[in-house]
Amino acid sequence: MTPSLPSLLLLALVFAWPAMADVQLLSAARIHTLDPAQPTVTAMAWDESGRVLAVGAMADLRRQYPRAQRIDAGSATVIPGLIDAHGHIMGLGFSLLRADLVGSASKQEVIARLHRFERSLPKQAWLLGRGWDQNRWPGREFPTAADLDAAFPNRPVWLERIDGHANWANSAAMKAAGRDFSGGWQPVGGRIERTADGKATGVFVDAAVELIEAVVPPPDAAQRERALTLALDAASRVGLTGAHDMGTSSTDLALFRRFADEGRLPLRITAYADGDHQALADLCAHGAYAHAGGRLRMPGVKLYIDGALGSRGAALLADYSDQPGQRGLLVTDPLTYAGIVRKASDCGLQIATHAIGDRGNRVVLDTYEQVLRSAPAADRRWRIEHAQVVALEDIPRFHTLNVIASMQPTHATSDMPWAERRLGPERLAGAYAWQRMLAAGVRLALGSDFPVESVDPRLGLHAGVTRQDLKGQPPGGWLPDQRLSAAEVLRGFTADAAYAGFAEHEVGMLKPGLHADFLILREDPLTMPAAKLAMLGIRSTWVDGRAVYRAR
Repeated sequence: MTPSLPSLLLLALVFAWPAMADVQLLSAARIHTLDPAQPTVTAMAWDESGRVLAVGAMADLRRQYPRAQRIDAGSATVIPGLIDAHGHIMGLGFSLLRADLVGSASKQEVIARLHRFERSLPKQAWLLGRGWDQNRWPGREFPTAADLDAAFPNRPVWLERIDGHANWANSAAMKAAGRDFSGGWQPVGGRIERTADGKATGVFVDAAVELIEAVVPPPDAAQRERALTLALDAASRVGLTGAHDMGTSSTDLALFRRFADEGRLPLRITAYADGDHQALADLCAHGAYAHAGGRLRMPGVKLYIDGALGSRGAALLADYSDQPGQRGLLVTDPLTYAGIVRKASDCGLQIATHAIGDRGNRVVLDTYEQVLRSAPAADRRWRIEHAQVVALEDIPRFHTLNVIASMQPTHATSDMPWAERRLGPERLAGAYAWQRMLAAGVRLALGSDFPVESVDPRLGLHAGVTRQDLKGQPPGGWLPDQRLSAAEVLRGFTADAAYAGFAEHEVGMLKPGLHADFLILREDPLTMPAAKLAMLGIRSTWVDGRAVYRAR
């Protein structure tokens, strides 16, 4: 017997009932979707899988999903979850387990902080720390082993500079390395700072760091798990729902995979293999990696071409203005680098390369162009990480080659007190040049480079819009013509960061079909005073439609 129309409607309602009951419906004063087709709405619905079903007016969605569980955010503003396009997750975790030297105003303050931290260490343990920056100290000169030896004559001390491109050792640490550092020799891709008579001062730059790093006791499995737990918690608390992990080893990926298997990843990690090592070999053998749970992927590889500006390791086309005769370091030989780029290209992988100096950026652009010419592809989205100092004539090449500029707003505000001394006024035209990149049609993916800078993306929003420090200096902002609008900087931390990781069909906006990754905020970042963006109130962080952090 053929069922009647009322019976069919009843059956449809019965089958639809569980799905409707599992729908959640959020209302707020405003929801900025970042979708140009529907930029601002007041309601959003998602299903139990964490995918957005609909956005629009509350009245319309209430009629569409009458039995949905309702969440009223009141006067709050909702935005897509923030994605840091360049960070170091394990580096952040380990920094939280070591002596914090960030912001120290002198060598004496560094030593005082180390003494406090040392109280928690076993007798034979190395004293590890990170975050010192000689540019903040009187005289702005690199420190020496002698500065540490009086306070720590027997315990090895090994301290990472704020940029991660130089380390400071005491004599006990250099002795533990078991080699003679004196003379005129230098490691390939690195520099040992020396006195006039060839004696190592205790500062090791870029590849030279490995000479001592090789003898530092590695963290055990429990310490690694603790570090990852701390890093993930710190990221969620400040509104990150995603991060691009730049330089992920095969060991790190295995730990990330275990956390993903156990449902312990509160944010999405887009990982990039750590150069030409095991992780890249695995990608070439098996293809780009994606975890079934949707929160862990490895689509490509991260490479290095030069060092950092603060330690004068960034490769420049002309001498450093404050050190004639010094042009920085190419930490990877250009021919070797080109071979790795070609290898990764042949494996079908995305390539991201650290380049800070104008020479470093040019070498990368030249290499990308050569490889892409012989192996063209429609949508590679290769990236340059930092793109910090670029010759003006090279900026349009980013667009021509479809290269993404992955930049970090807080690098500009951290470097502005001394960048002109390093570069001189003329080269500043292509330094931290966000608006020049946008004007050339270049896609900007924004991040922080944590733990080099704070993991808190609100500081990036503030720096991007104001180009000032948190005290409002300098008035009007540093090189203010390169400031971003609030909408531009928010897009860089959401939709364009997602695009840079080939995830624009998954995250970065709030529209049907994408994951319900979002923040509930006390204020509207698009209309609040720019000077207050660093204090933007985060009420909660949501991933796949579930809260992973709630403010108390």
